[in-house]
Amino acid sequence: MVLPSLHRGPQEVELQSDIEAPSLRQKYSLEPNKGAEIRLSLGKVMPTSRNSSHDSLQSTSGFENGGMRITFKELTYTVKSHHDKKVDISLLSQVSGFFNPGEMSALMGPSGSGKTTLLDVLAGRKTTGKTEGTVLFAGAKPTSMFLRRYTGYVEQFDTLVDVLTVEEMLLYTAQLKRPLREDTASKRAAVDTLIRDLGLDGCRNTCIGNAMHRGISGGQAKRTNIGIAMITNPRVLFLDEPTSGLDSYTSNEVMTVVKQLVKSGITICATIHSPTPYAFRLFDRMMLLLRGRVVYFGARGTQATDYFKVAPLPEGQMMTSLGEGANEAEWIVDITTQADRQERGGLFADLYESSALKTANDAELDGLLKEHSSLSPNRLKELSVKRATVTPFWWALWIMFRFRTLKNYKDGAFLGPRIGDKLIFSLLIFSLYFAVGKNFAGDNLINIAAVLFMWSTLPAFGAAAYVPSIVLERPLFTRERNDGLYRVITYLVFKMLEELTLAFLASLIFSCIVFYGVRLQGEWVLFWLVYLVTLSCGIVLAYTVAACAPNMDVANAALPAYVVTLLFFSGFLIRTSSMPRYWFWYQYLDFIHYAWSAQMSNQFEGHAGVILNGQPVLEFYDITDSKWANLGFESCFFVGFFCFAWLALSFCKHSKR
Repeated sequence: MVLPSLHRGPQEVELQSDIEAPSLRQKYSLEPNKGAEIRLSLGKVMPTSRNSSHDSLQSTSGFENGGMRITFKELTYTVKSHHDKKVDISLLSQVSGFFNPGEMSALMGPSGSGKTTLLDVLAGRKTTGKTEGTVLFAGAKPTSMFLRRYTGYVEQFDTLVDVLTVEEMLLYTAQLKRPLREDTASKRAAVDTLIRDLGLDGCRNTCIGNAMHRGISGGQAKRTNIGIAMITNPRVLFLDEPTSGLDSYTSNEVMTVVKQLVKSGITICATIHSPTPYAFRLFDRMMLLLRGRVVYFGARGTQATDYFKVAPLPEGQMMTSLGEGANEAEWIVDITTQADRQERGGLFADLYESSALKTANDAELDGLLKEHSSLSPNRLKELSVKRATVTPFWWALWIMFRFRTLKNYKDGAFLGPRIGDKLIFSLLIFSLYFAVGKNFAGDNLINIAAVLFMWSTLPAFGAAAYVPSIVLERPLFTRERNDGLYRVITYLVFKMLEELTLAFLASLIFSCIVFYGVRLQGEWVLFWLVYLVTLSCGIVLAYTVAACAPNMDVANAALPAYVVTLLFFSGFLIRTSSMPRYWFWYQYLDFIHYAWSAQMSNQFEGHAGVILNGQPVLEFYDITDSKWANLGFESCFFVGFFCFAWLALSFCKHSKR
């Protein structure tokens, strides 16, 4: 069988050795077609015109084709030791190299060798540690805004919106990442092209799903992740273990798709642990790391095998020679992994440092570092971009509401926790306190105060239902933010609008059930608004706690613990005048206190003659401010919690990279 190598030019085909799997022989067998490109597509291989495939995607995008060369010199990355914070551990040490446009480069090495660390450093996704050295894109130092807008990163673990179909997921990303001036028809055409090229036609209308609701397969999810990275024509595509968790057949499918992408000229860099022979031969260049040091950097193929044939083999090496038909990737990984386990990786790294290959690489690298002066105006404009996002704030809100909220509103698993408990409590209060609100007898006043207290408290406790929305979505939020889909404030406003729209409608119904069923006095509008504002405070409080908490267990413990403290200072369980002086201040930080005070004022302000223990009810409970003033004070808590949630989402980095 012949295998395609698509680097260098659109008409070059490199003959490689056979692949063992008969199905893949049939699936990928091809013959060079004079005057035409070889097009690989899952399920079939066909000759195409030079402007087809991803060239058609480029034509619909209006973007400039091509990638950017990545050059890096003497990269060192250190972190603090887990055992002794005074000790620095070097995860990368003096790593130098370059990855060219139109090529697919592999970062290889045993587990813990620094592959993903190097990928994250190059992609600007490290959140901890200290980086030293030079990283340039097309000869210029990349900004975080550039990296988010013009590079794609395919995570090792899939982070997709589970309620969307494959087509919706790609279109959702295109609407957020492609310019607003591009019409929807053009974006749909780009999505259709990607779906065809990625072999996703069969699952176009299938929901992505999650652990509870089965959706697309692992291979389809991986290809969808590649699609959302490619939909905006990135200059560089990073892939972290793109074949992780996939069988060899599906791995070959995925890597064939990735290889095809180099025809658009982009730069592709992937970490890969144990590639199949077929997948390994799709790479043009490889860098092999051991304990954070380079032990080989050069072409994949004969140059690599010849280099390692003269390397000092570890003791007890299982495969000391590369025979005909042997798996060269397995042979190289075999040698280096055993060397690593025998702590002889430094010997390999020292050999590379003193080799002629290293000298040639350094000379070529020094020449490439001067590339910036020859850049086109468009490339210079991209490198100096000032915003990480492409689309404006309002457009991002609309797209997120259109694709995600409308789906969520049709999902029982989403609606249940947000409506079910409130409906149950409303019916319980209605039946338990039926008509008590019109009875101002002395022995019934405590019942009225109690029902208003419960009505003011339950929305705050119900906030626990909103914690998973932030904690479970954290990987998705982190990935989409790093990809430049939106800013933190956009995400937070979207989440609040999604929740408050539902809360607004639900609170209208539930407040009517309680207010008129219990026969409460005063204004229904105030009764409803206090409930809505308290619920809003509870939601944004839940977001704040969830954003600060490292995991669900901490969030579920912290939120109710805090709310319980608020109950003591609301003014019902202990009157304000009876509180110890050293605790008196806490009531001013208690939004439930203002909610209950507003409800009590609404109920009793027109009934000054109602006496409790010899005092008017409002005086007995030390309520002096008007109902609207208390509602205004409570609304300030919503603003405060919103700011805290924004700060937590912006600066709390629970995912350490």
